[in-house]
Amino acid sequence: MPNPSSNSARLALAELRRIVDPSPSGQAARSVPSARSKECVLSIRDRKLLDSAADIALGSTSENAVFMHTVLCQVGLPRRAVDGTSFERRSGGASLLVKAGELWDGKQFVQQPVPYGTKPRLILAYLNTYAVRHRTRDIEVGNSASAFLKMLGIQPNGGKRGSYTEFKKQMKALAACTLTIGFNTGTTASTVRGQPVKEFHAWLSNDDQQHNLWPGRIVLSEDYFDTLVTEQHAVPIDIRALHALSGSALAMDIYVMLAERLHRISGGKPVRLNWANLREQFGQEYATDTNGKKNFKTKFLKALVSVQAVYPKAKISQVRGGIQLFSSPPPIPKLV
Repeated sequence: MPNPSSNSARLALAELRRIVDPSPSGQAARSVPSARSKECVLSIRDRKLLDSAADIALGSTSENAVFMHTVLCQVGLPRRAVDGTSFERRSGGASLLVKAGELWDGKQFVQQPVPYGTKPRLILAYLNTYAVRHRTRDIEVGNSASAFLKMLGIQPNGGKRGSYTEFKKQMKALAACTLTIGFNTGTTASTVRGQPVKEFHAWLSNDDQQHNLWPGRIVLSEDYFDTLVTEQHAVPIDIRALHALSGSALAMDIYVMLAERLHRISGGKPVRLNWANLREQFGQEYATDTNGKKNFKTKFLKALVSVQAVYPKAKISQVRGGIQLFSSPPPIPKLV
């Protein structure tokens, strides 16, 4: 007997894909078979989304909650490698400036890149959640990268392009970076500068697969911890959704933005975001010419399909010139 929740999620995803590409060819390529069909043309990633969507449709509990900082729900880290040692993203009157730093490897300070992609986002979700649940700045991350990768829903594998190598690179980049946040309040312009990670304690070993510059302990900075926990700027999100979206940093950023924003819309009036607004907030990595704008719109709508599959409570409509956001329940009730 087919799973009703899975079938509903599958049909919802098919409908969303038809909205994004309403052409006959697009509908045919993305069509979803009936419950009686034994075949499915969906990709492996879509199957993962459907499985997660079906699970999420059954409900969420505190066990499913992880946390992201409010500011990073509005302006995210870069999604691809950055040329140079700094990166800035703006959204309205807020801006995030990320500067790369250095780490001591036992012999010398080594320049790290600006953190980018999906893995720093997953790492931050884990660090934030540990800090919120245990009310401590001292975060234990175990004695092996493999174990930590599995906790984040990433299958460990080696090689120059394997998950272990890239994960270690992004872990060090995140530990070394400095974040500067600028925002406007009325007629006042404010700047807050700090490092999420204050201390990075690592073992020195020749075993590249385990302890070589792998931290047994990370200490969050006092300022970051205070804003996250004491001032309650921790936004609860569903770890199952984050894992399902972990193939796309753009989808992850759209998801956390909606998780932070939709439940704050009041008065019954929707919020309209035009494509210029969305490019400013999410399109830093795209060209500003006509082709770049078209490419961003296509990628954004494709990512939004995935987000809505795992955030079914999100009420969003595509309108001429942009999208509209409606008041919606958060993916998980606020717990802090």
